[in-house]
Amino acid sequence: MHMVIYTLVEASTRDDAVATGKAVFDRLVGANPHAGAVFDYFVTFDQEGTTVAGKARWGDLPVAARVDSDEGQELLERGWGATNSEFQRNLNQVQEALDELSDDEIMRDENLARHAFHQVGAYDGPSIFLYDQHGCGIRHRGQLDRIVDESDDLWVVPADVHF
Repeated sequence: MHMVIYTLVEASTRDDAVATGKAVFDRLVGANPHAGAVFDYFVTFDQEGTTVAGKARWGDLPVAARVDSDEGQELLERGWGATNSEFQRNLNQVQEALDELSDDEIMRDENLARHAFHQVGAYDGPSIFLYDQHGCGIRHRGQLDRIVDESDDLWVVPADVHF
């Protein structure tokens, strides 16, 4: 499956932001020797020639945008909105499982309850849409606000990832 994820990086220029963003995405697909793969591959929105990912799948998104710009705010809110929505969907599934299933049924993973438990606790992967410049998932609004507030040159870089 494909999804668009976003990384927040400090950079002085758009080109530096894209380069740093690609380094983050490399880490998330396991291209670095000390990184475990969370996604299979990524395509940034400056890459041409692909017919199934990036612009071909999602249309024109900015390659990178300053967080304090209108484009940057839109990308940031898309990423946070998706993270928040996915968290809530999984949390509802967990609550439903706790209300309706026995411990044994949960242990047998009926209704994919244990998968939902895992997704609620995830630090990266398909339930997290925003990452910092170290490849760490941004899991709550306070963390996102702190990153935004502590940087003067913050950019958001989107990528289409496959998992």
